[in-house]
Amino acid sequence: GFLRPFKHFATSAIHAGQDPEQWRSGAVVPPISVSTTFKQRAPGDHTGYDYIRSGNPTRDCLEKAVAALDGAKYCLAYSSGSAALLNVCHLLKAGDTVISTDDVYGGTNRYFQKVACENNLKVVFVDCTSAKCLEDAITPETKLVWLETPTNPTLKVIDIRACADVVHRHPGVLLAVDNTFMSAYFQRPLALGADICVSSATKYMNGHSDVLMGLVSVNREDLYERLKFLQNALGAVPSPFDCFLCNRGLKTLHIRMKLHFQNALAVAKFLECHPRVEKVIYPGLPSHPQYEVTKKQSTGCPGMVTFYIKGDVKNASAFLKNLKV
Repeated sequence: GFLRPFKHFATSAIHAGQDPEQWRSGAVVPPISVSTTFKQRAPGDHTGYDYIRSGNPTRDCLEKAVAALDGAKYCLAYSSGSAALLNVCHLLKAGDTVISTDDVYGGTNRYFQKVACENNLKVVFVDCTSAKCLEDAITPETKLVWLETPTNPTLKVIDIRACADVVHRHPGVLLAVDNTFMSAYFQRPLALGADICVSSATKYMNGHSDVLMGLVSVNREDLYERLKFLQNALGAVPSPFDCFLCNRGLKTLHIRMKLHFQNALAVAKFLECHPRVEKVIYPGLPSHPQYEVTKKQSTGCPGMVTFYIKGDVKNASAFLKNLKV
Protein backbone atom coordinates (compact mmCIF):
# COMPACT_ATOMS: atom_id res chain seq x y z
CA GLY A 1 0.00 0.00 0.00
CA PHE A 2 0.86 3.68 0.18
CA LEU A 3 2.94 5.34 2.90
CA ARG A 4 1.22 5.87 6.23
CA PRO A 5 -0.33 9.35 6.67
CA PHE A 6 2.03 11.95 8.11
CA LYS A 7 1.64 12.20 11.90
CA HIS A 8 -0.46 15.00 13.39
CA PHE A 9 -1.08 16.57 9.96
CA ALA A 10 -4.55 17.91 10.76
CA THR A 11 -3.47 19.25 14.15
CA SER A 12 -0.52 21.07 12.58
CA ALA A 13 -2.78 22.50 9.88
CA ILE A 14 -5.00 24.02 12.54
CA HIS A 15 -2.45 25.14 15.13
CA ALA A 16 1.09 25.49 13.70
CA GLY A 17 2.19 29.13 13.73
CA GLN A 18 -1.12 30.18 15.24
CA ASP A 19 -0.49 30.27 18.99
CA PRO A 20 -3.13 32.63 20.44
CA GLU A 21 -0.57 33.95 22.94
CA GLN A 22 1.18 35.92 20.17
CA TRP A 23 -1.82 38.27 20.00
CA ARG A 24 -2.86 40.56 22.83
CA SER A 25 -6.45 39.49 22.21
CA GLY A 26 -5.65 35.76 22.44
CA ALA A 27 -7.45 35.18 19.12
CA VAL A 28 -7.40 31.51 18.06
CA VAL A 29 -7.73 32.56 14.37
CA PRO A 30 -4.85 34.80 13.23
CA PRO A 31 -6.16 38.30 12.48
CA ILE A 32 -5.68 39.99 9.12
CA SER A 33 -2.92 42.56 9.58
CA VAL A 34 -3.26 45.02 6.68
CA SER A 35 -0.86 47.69 7.93
CA THR A 36 1.90 48.53 5.44
CA THR A 37 4.18 50.07 8.08
CA PHE A 38 4.92 49.30 11.73
CA LYS A 39 5.90 51.49 14.66
CA GLN A 40 9.55 51.34 15.72
CA ARG A 41 10.72 51.81 19.31
CA ALA A 42 13.73 53.70 17.96
CA PRO A 43 15.36 54.01 14.50
CA GLY A 44 15.96 50.43 13.31
CA ASP A 45 14.56 48.99 16.55
CA HIS A 46 11.28 47.26 15.66
CA THR A 47 9.25 44.31 16.92
CA GLY A 48 10.02 42.10 13.91
CA TYR A 49 8.18 44.04 11.22
CA ASP A 50 9.01 47.30 9.50
CA TYR A 51 7.38 47.19 6.04
CA ILE A 52 4.72 44.87 4.64
CA ARG A 53 6.80 43.61 1.71
CA SER A 54 9.55 42.53 4.11
CA GLY A 55 7.25 40.77 6.55
CA ASN A 56 3.68 40.63 7.79
CA PRO A 57 2.14 38.89 10.84
CA THR A 58 -0.62 37.19 8.81
CA ARG A 59 1.87 35.96 6.22
CA ASP A 60 4.18 34.69 8.96
CA CYS A 61 1.37 32.54 10.38
CA LEU A 62 0.73 31.00 6.98
CA GLU A 63 4.42 30.36 6.29
CA LYS A 64 4.89 28.64 9.64
CA ALA A 65 1.83 26.46 9.09
CA VAL A 66 2.91 25.40 5.59
CA ALA A 67 6.44 24.67 6.80
CA ALA A 68 4.98 22.31 9.40
CA LEU A 69 2.83 20.54 6.79
CA ASP A 70 5.72 20.20 4.33
CA GLY A 71 7.96 18.81 7.08
CA ALA A 72 10.23 21.81 6.54
CA LYS A 73 12.07 24.31 8.72
CA TYR A 74 11.14 27.29 6.59
CA CYS A 75 8.47 28.40 4.12
CA LEU A 76 8.06 31.54 2.01
CA ALA A 77 4.82 32.69 0.39
CA TYR A 78 4.61 34.46 -2.97
CA SER A 79 1.92 36.18 -5.02
CA SER A 80 1.59 33.18 -7.39
CA GLY A 81 3.14 29.84 -8.27
CA SER A 82 4.89 31.55 -11.19
CA ALA A 83 6.34 34.12 -8.76
CA ALA A 84 7.69 31.25 -6.66
CA LEU A 85 9.35 29.76 -9.78
CA LEU A 86 10.81 33.18 -10.65
CA ASN A 87 12.33 33.58 -7.20
CA VAL A 88 13.88 30.11 -7.27
CA CYS A 89 15.43 30.81 -10.68
CA HIS A 90 16.92 34.04 -9.33
CA LEU A 91 19.20 31.82 -7.26
CA LEU A 92 21.00 31.21 -10.55
CA LYS A 93 23.26 33.43 -12.64
CA ALA A 94 23.70 34.05 -16.35
CA GLY A 95 25.17 31.05 -18.13
CA ASP A 96 23.79 28.47 -15.71
CA THR A 97 21.76 25.49 -16.95
CA VAL A 98 18.39 24.28 -15.69
CA ILE A 99 17.25 20.72 -16.29
CA SER A 100 13.47 20.47 -16.32
CA THR A 101 11.33 17.39 -16.56
CA ASP A 102 9.98 17.20 -20.11
CA ASP A 103 6.27 17.14 -19.25
CA VAL A 104 5.76 20.24 -17.16
CA TYR A 105 2.99 22.73 -16.33
CA GLY A 106 2.37 25.12 -19.23
CA GLY A 107 3.17 28.23 -17.19
CA THR A 108 6.50 26.74 -16.13
CA ASN A 109 7.28 25.71 -19.70
CA ARG A 110 6.44 29.21 -20.92
CA TYR A 111 8.73 30.82 -18.33
CA PHE A 112 11.62 28.51 -19.15
CA GLN A 113 11.30 28.83 -22.93
CA LYS A 114 10.17 32.44 -23.35
CA VAL A 115 11.75 34.22 -20.39
CA ALA A 116 14.60 32.28 -18.79
CA CYS A 117 16.17 31.30 -22.10
CA GLU A 118 16.08 34.93 -23.25
CA ASN A 119 17.81 36.03 -20.05
CA ASN A 120 20.94 33.91 -20.43
CA LEU A 121 19.78 30.76 -18.67
CA LYS A 122 19.95 27.52 -20.63
CA VAL A 123 17.04 25.13 -20.12
CA VAL A 124 17.16 21.46 -21.10
CA PHE A 125 14.06 19.26 -21.01
CA VAL A 126 14.64 15.64 -19.97
CA ASP A 127 12.46 12.60 -19.23
CA CYS A 128 13.24 12.41 -15.51
CA THR A 129 11.28 9.19 -15.01
CA SER A 130 14.68 7.74 -15.98
CA ALA A 131 17.38 8.60 -13.43
CA LYS A 132 19.97 7.62 -16.06
CA CYS A 133 18.61 10.20 -18.52
CA LEU A 134 18.90 12.80 -15.78
CA GLU A 135 22.45 11.73 -14.94
CA ASP A 136 23.47 11.91 -18.60
CA ALA A 137 22.05 15.44 -18.93
CA ILE A 138 23.96 16.99 -16.01
CA THR A 139 26.96 19.13 -16.99
CA PRO A 140 29.31 21.41 -15.00
CA GLU A 141 26.96 24.30 -15.91
CA THR A 142 23.89 22.59 -14.41
CA LYS A 143 22.79 24.38 -11.25
CA LEU A 144 19.09 23.50 -10.92
CA VAL A 145 17.01 20.40 -11.63
CA TRP A 146 13.27 21.12 -11.75
CA LEU A 147 10.94 18.17 -11.24
CA GLU A 148 7.16 18.06 -11.27
CA THR A 149 5.47 14.93 -10.02
CA PRO A 150 2.87 13.93 -10.93
CA THR A 151 3.29 15.97 -14.10
CA ASN A 152 0.68 18.22 -15.66
CA PRO A 153 -1.13 16.98 -17.70
CA THR A 154 0.04 13.41 -18.39
CA LEU A 155 0.55 12.47 -14.71
CA LYS A 156 3.98 10.93 -15.07
CA VAL A 157 5.42 10.11 -11.65
CA ILE A 158 9.10 10.72 -11.01
CA ASP A 159 11.11 8.89 -8.36
CA ILE A 160 12.18 11.86 -6.23
CA ARG A 161 14.68 9.95 -4.10
CA ALA A 162 16.37 8.38 -7.12
CA CYS A 163 16.71 11.79 -8.75
CA ALA A 164 17.96 13.33 -5.49
CA ASP A 165 20.67 10.66 -5.29
CA VAL A 166 21.78 11.59 -8.82
CA VAL A 167 21.66 15.34 -8.27
CA HIS A 168 23.53 15.29 -4.97
CA ARG A 169 26.45 13.48 -6.55
CA HIS A 170 27.07 16.84 -8.22
CA PRO A 171 27.94 19.53 -5.62
CA GLY A 172 26.28 22.88 -6.22
CA VAL A 173 23.24 21.52 -8.07
CA LEU A 174 19.84 22.17 -6.45
CA LEU A 175 16.84 19.87 -6.75
CA ALA A 176 13.43 21.59 -6.76
CA VAL A 177 10.14 19.68 -6.87
CA ASP A 178 6.80 21.17 -7.87
CA ASN A 179 4.45 19.44 -5.43
CA THR A 180 1.26 21.21 -6.59
CA PHE A 181 -0.71 18.15 -7.72
CA MET A 182 0.06 16.14 -4.57
CA SER A 183 -0.07 18.87 -1.91
CA ALA A 184 1.69 18.52 1.42
CA TYR A 185 -0.90 15.96 2.52
CA PHE A 186 0.13 13.26 0.05
CA GLN A 187 3.83 13.97 -0.56
CA ARG A 188 6.83 15.55 1.15
CA PRO A 189 9.63 16.08 -1.40
CA LEU A 190 12.09 17.44 1.18
CA ALA A 191 11.92 14.15 3.10
CA LEU A 192 12.77 12.37 -0.15
CA GLY A 193 15.93 14.39 -0.77
CA ALA A 194 14.74 17.54 -2.56
CA ASP A 195 16.33 20.87 -1.62
CA ILE A 196 13.28 22.96 -2.51
CA CYS A 197 9.55 22.15 -2.43
CA VAL A 198 7.34 24.43 -4.54
CA SER A 199 3.55 24.54 -4.63
CA SER A 200 0.96 26.63 -6.37
CA ALA A 201 -1.30 27.17 -3.37
CA THR A 202 -3.93 28.38 -5.84
CA LYS A 203 -4.87 24.72 -6.30
CA TYR A 204 -5.17 22.16 -3.50
CA MET A 205 -3.40 23.93 -0.62
CA ASN A 206 -5.93 26.77 -0.57
CA GLY A 207 -8.63 24.69 -2.21
CA HIS A 208 -11.42 27.23 -2.66
CA SER A 209 -10.64 28.84 -6.05
CA ASP A 210 -10.37 32.28 -4.46
CA VAL A 211 -6.62 32.77 -3.90
CA LEU A 212 -3.63 33.14 -6.23
CA MET A 213 -0.45 32.14 -4.37
CA GLY A 214 2.84 30.25 -4.49
CA LEU A 215 4.76 28.54 -1.67
CA VAL A 216 8.39 27.51 -1.30
CA SER A 217 9.60 25.30 1.55
CA VAL A 218 13.23 24.48 2.41
CA ASN A 219 15.28 23.00 5.24
CA ARG A 220 18.65 24.61 4.53
CA GLU A 221 19.14 27.91 6.35
CA ASP A 222 21.41 29.32 3.63
CA LEU A 223 18.76 28.66 0.99
CA TYR A 224 16.09 30.23 3.16
CA GLU A 225 18.16 33.37 3.72
CA ARG A 226 18.84 33.76 -0.01
CA LEU A 227 15.19 33.19 -0.92
CA LYS A 228 13.99 35.48 1.87
CA PHE A 229 16.19 38.25 0.47
CA LEU A 230 14.79 37.65 -3.02
CA GLN A 231 11.21 37.57 -1.72
CA ASN A 232 11.71 41.07 -0.35
CA ALA A 233 13.89 42.39 -3.19
CA LEU A 234 11.67 41.15 -6.04
CA GLY A 235 8.51 42.02 -4.14
CA ALA A 236 6.17 39.31 -5.41
CA VAL A 237 4.45 38.79 -2.05
CA PRO A 238 0.81 37.85 -1.35
CA SER A 239 -1.66 40.17 0.35
CA PRO A 240 -2.54 39.66 4.03
CA PHE A 241 -6.11 38.80 3.04
CA ASP A 242 -4.94 36.07 0.65
CA CYS A 243 -2.69 34.70 3.40
CA PHE A 244 -5.67 34.61 5.76
CA LEU A 245 -7.78 32.77 3.17
CA CYS A 246 -5.06 30.22 2.41
CA ASN A 247 -4.44 29.62 6.10
CA ARG A 248 -8.15 28.92 6.45
CA GLY A 249 -8.00 26.51 3.50
CA LEU A 250 -5.21 24.51 5.10
CA LYS A 251 -7.48 23.54 7.97
CA THR A 252 -9.59 21.34 5.69
CA LEU A 253 -6.75 20.10 3.44
CA HIS A 254 -6.60 16.64 5.01
CA ILE A 255 -10.36 16.13 4.62
CA ARG A 256 -10.45 17.42 1.06
CA MET A 257 -7.50 15.34 -0.15
CA LYS A 258 -8.89 12.11 1.29
CA LEU A 259 -12.13 12.67 -0.66
CA HIS A 260 -10.26 13.69 -3.82
CA PHE A 261 -8.41 10.37 -3.71
CA GLN A 262 -11.56 8.38 -3.02
CA ASN A 263 -13.57 10.08 -5.79
CA ALA A 264 -10.80 10.19 -8.38
CA LEU A 265 -10.03 6.49 -7.92
CA ALA A 266 -13.73 5.64 -8.41
CA VAL A 267 -13.88 7.78 -11.58
CA ALA A 268 -10.63 6.32 -12.92
CA LYS A 269 -11.84 2.74 -12.38
CA PHE A 270 -15.14 3.57 -14.09
CA LEU A 271 -13.41 5.12 -17.09
CA GLU A 272 -10.93 2.26 -17.38
CA CYS A 273 -13.84 -0.10 -18.05
CA HIS A 274 -15.77 2.24 -20.36
CA PRO A 275 -15.98 1.13 -24.02
CA ARG A 276 -15.48 4.67 -25.35
CA VAL A 277 -12.30 5.30 -23.37
CA GLU A 278 -9.00 4.32 -24.94
CA LYS A 279 -6.68 4.79 -21.97
CA VAL A 280 -6.77 6.08 -18.39
CA ILE A 281 -3.76 7.58 -16.63
CA TYR A 282 -4.09 7.78 -12.86
CA PRO A 283 -1.23 7.14 -10.40
CA GLY A 284 -3.60 5.33 -8.03
CA LEU A 285 -4.35 2.60 -10.59
CA PRO A 286 -2.15 -0.51 -10.84
CA SER A 287 -2.12 0.09 -14.62
CA HIS A 288 -0.14 3.32 -14.18
CA PRO A 289 3.49 2.88 -15.32
CA GLN A 290 4.85 4.34 -12.08
CA TYR A 291 2.28 2.89 -9.71
CA GLU A 292 4.95 1.29 -7.50
CA VAL A 293 6.93 4.55 -7.35
CA THR A 294 3.76 6.40 -6.35
CA LYS A 295 3.11 4.01 -3.46
CA LYS A 296 6.74 4.24 -2.36
CA GLN A 297 6.85 8.03 -2.02
CA SER A 298 3.32 9.22 -1.26
CA THR A 299 0.44 8.61 1.13
CA GLY A 300 -2.21 8.72 -1.60
CA CYS A 301 -3.19 10.33 -4.90
CA PRO A 302 -4.90 13.59 -5.85
CA GLY A 303 -8.10 14.26 -7.79
CA MET A 304 -6.45 14.72 -11.19
CA VAL A 305 -7.35 12.05 -13.78
CA THR A 306 -6.12 11.98 -17.38
CA PHE A 307 -7.80 9.83 -20.02
CA TYR A 308 -7.98 9.43 -23.80
CA ILE A 309 -11.35 9.22 -25.52
CA LYS A 310 -11.62 6.98 -28.56
CA GLY A 311 -11.91 8.92 -31.81
CA ASP A 312 -10.46 12.34 -32.58
CA VAL A 313 -10.55 15.90 -31.28
CA LYS A 314 -14.23 16.23 -32.27
CA ASN A 315 -15.16 13.37 -29.98
CA ALA A 316 -13.15 14.85 -27.11
CA SER A 317 -14.71 18.27 -27.69
CA ALA A 318 -18.23 16.81 -27.75
CA PHE A 319 -17.55 15.08 -24.42
CA LEU A 320 -16.30 18.27 -22.79
CA LYS A 321 -19.23 20.33 -24.09
CA ASN A 322 -21.68 17.89 -22.56
CA LEU A 323 -20.12 17.69 -19.10
CA LYS A 324 -22.54 18.56 -16.32
CA VAL A 325 -21.84 19.03 -12.61
